[in-house]
Amino acid sequence: MKRTHTCGELTDKNEGHRVTLCGWIDRIRNLGGIEFARLRDRYGFTQVIFDPKNSKLHHKARKLSPEFCVAVRGIVRKRPEEAQRKDQETGGIEILAEELHVFSSSETPPIYINIEDRSSEDLRLKYRYLDLRKPSVREAIITRHRFTQAVREFLNGEGFVDIETPVLTKSTPEGARDFLVPSRLRPGRFYALPQSPQLFKQLLMVSGFDKYYQIAKCYRDEDLRADRQPEHTQIDIEMSFVDEEDVLALAERLMKFAFEKTTGIEVSIPFKRLTYEKAMMLFGSDKPDTRYGMEQFNMAKWFEGTSFSAIGNALERGELVRGFAAHGLASVFSRKKLDHYTERAKELGLGGLMWIKVEKDGITKSSIMKHCAEEIELLLKDVSIPPDSLILFSIGPRATLTRALGELRKKIITEELRSAEGLDFLWVTDFPMFSFDQERQRIVAEHHPFTMPNLDDFEKFASSDPLKIRARSYDLVINGTEVASGSVRIHRQDIQQKVFEILGLDQEEAQGKFGFLLEAFKYGAPPHAGIAPGLDRLLALIVGSDSIRDVIAFPKTASGSDLMTGAPSEVSEEQLRELRLRIENEKP
Repeated sequence: MKRTHTCGELTDKNEGHRVTLCGWIDRIRNLGGIEFARLRDRYGFTQVIFDPKNSKLHHKARKLSPEFCVAVRGIVRKRPEEAQRKDQETGGIEILAEELHVFSSSETPPIYINIEDRSSEDLRLKYRYLDLRKPSVREAIITRHRFTQAVREFLNGEGFVDIETPVLTKSTPEGARDFLVPSRLRPGRFYALPQSPQLFKQLLMVSGFDKYYQIAKCYRDEDLRADRQPEHTQIDIEMSFVDEEDVLALAERLMKFAFEKTTGIEVSIPFKRLTYEKAMMLFGSDKPDTRYGMEQFNMAKWFEGTSFSAIGNALERGELVRGFAAHGLASVFSRKKLDHYTERAKELGLGGLMWIKVEKDGITKSSIMKHCAEEIELLLKDVSIPPDSLILFSIGPRATLTRALGELRKKIITEELRSAEGLDFLWVTDFPMFSFDQERQRIVAEHHPFTMPNLDDFEKFASSDPLKIRARSYDLVINGTEVASGSVRIHRQDIQQKVFEILGLDQEEAQGKFGFLLEAFKYGAPPHAGIAPGLDRLLALIVGSDSIRDVIAFPKTASGSDLMTGAPSEVSEEQLRELRLRIENEKP
């Protein structure tokens, strides 16, 4: 009984046809002795009727239960008008069964399949093969397929070559912790799973493949969150003889093509742009969701010469007074809620939080009204603040203040506002080249050590103040989520060597870790640049999920465990001996 049609394609045009469908029993109903079964496959649902007049078949059908895998042969007929389902492609027909074959029976599933129940994620991940039968979960995976195919279609059309790079490679310091793989043939030596194909794609540029891409698996042994997994997938893109403008233009056309082909949502290009410096000053974040407004602004000019010592003394110390206005929230923020946000501000490093309310009736209230009534009046005269608005502001050093206000803004968006509609595409450019790692007490690369610095900055500050050097790097942000990161790469050996020096790698150490790349740069390396959109994050945005686990067929938990297979798992003593490894302190 091989199927002739899927469960999602039959309509009244097929009336009278004898067909065979295969799939899983989704639901069983008994109405007046007639057995109704809804048959499901990945294409949809079809209703099947087992008439009691066919007593042998009817008796067999009464033994069916949800998730039995079956084949049904029968005649397509129209449903009665009152029983038709206009919301389903197959809602106008049903199959009058003539034959039934049970491929396999099913125990009662441990999770709901025909009900959208997301209460126990651990149970869903343990039985992921059942969870994938749910229409919503299945549709997310199919959407991933459609998006990936659109990406391939676009890049192939642009002349890019899809090239695989090694999965077993050399451990190099690229930011996150490597997954290490011991070598049996060379005891004491280790491969590393690649955090990204970064070095290989640069070598491909040296090799003359001027347009490369790969749907690449990347591995990072790091603490996990909703938007991270120990293995994730990125759309890896590299180009030769280009600068950042070429990469940004290509990425915009790629996003437009793939989004529109997959979702039908129109995407306008070019995307908005903010420098890192501007993004931090306006939103206190390098990945802001600009749909909500609430831009930070400098409030110092209204408080110059103020008698309120808390602000006046801060200004004399060179600190800033900054805040943002949240429209429509004055009536929502009670004193208790304002106290809650003030405590959060203190946790973020601020001395406290001040506020001004413009009530719906236009009356102004403020936590500092008795100290600064004139200043507040002037501020509201100069700045257009509509009724029912709340201004939150504070004082402090620039970096601490802008970041803390940015976190408070995000908290308001998450907890107080309705989700904004639409897609907010934003480029953030000109990131710092380096940052200072307080834990390790040393300078580290903000993105990775192969990013080309702004050469004017590099010449001025490489020896005196490397933290002032800007990088020729860029991130793509959608709705407040970083979905792609890229940069112009270093193609000159002298610049690369100097960057290694700033990062504390002497010549011998740099040669040991990256000697093959430095060697390649001796043989005519072209200028090149690239970008790597994160496929999982893009798909999570498209399907409206907060977690990339929902768009990965077999994801891990937040602790990196695979509840279905039991990975990571113990291995035998024999395997350890072959690798010349020993587990120490296995049990406390």
